[in-house]
Amino acid sequence: MAKKESYAVIGIGQFGASICESLVQAGQEVLAIDANEEVVNEFAGSVMRAVIADAQDEDALRDLDIGSFDHVYISIGKNVEASIMATLIAKELGAPDVICRAENVNHARVLERVGADMVVRPEHDLAKRLVFQQLNPSVVDYVTLSKEITLAEVNVNNPKFFGKTLDELDFRNRYNVNVIIIVSKDDEVNQMPQANDVIQPHDKITVVGNLKDIRKLNDIVS
Repeated sequence: MAKKESYAVIGIGQFGASICESLVQAGQEVLAIDANEEVVNEFAGSVMRAVIADAQDEDALRDLDIGSFDHVYISIGKNVEASIMATLIAKELGAPDVICRAENVNHARVLERVGADMVVRPEHDLAKRLVFQQLNPSVVDYVTLSKEITLAEVNVNNPKFFGKTLDELDFRNRYNVNVIIIVSKDDEVNQMPQANDVIQPHDKITVVGNLKDIRKLNDIVS
């Protein structure tokens, strides 16, 4: 089970509600904050605490001790000004990790400038993910770790890879990626693959590298 930490979610729209539900399912402590009394009442029974508060009210957020939470999600929808102010206040009150939802690229830039530690654009990110997976069907899943580094799980369907060791395949030098996990077709997980481990038909390999290099590898192994 994941380490238990404290979370505050400001703005309980569709995105914020999904965040709350996922955190509760993971056994995490969640404070849900929204200006809408009806929404707050709906979530009162499912989270640690649900309160009515204005995200732009510094005194209200200070009273809630926002700065003490391990993670603060700012998931306010169309009210861009409230989103920006809530982010600014949360950082000024000492919140160490503030994750914000942005409506568009300009909103994202402002949030980053006022201190957001991470900015997401759910619809934009989902569209990119869907297109990527359609164009790269052998990639089971992927996570962008930074602008340069991506972690991806790739299906190995090319017989040229079958029965060969990682040392023989030399992924690092030939494809500029590192293999960090091998999952067999029977779902047996090798979390620390060694040079003499053998790739079997239809293994899934988790690799770390530049997205461009992972795409090239995907074209070859598929």
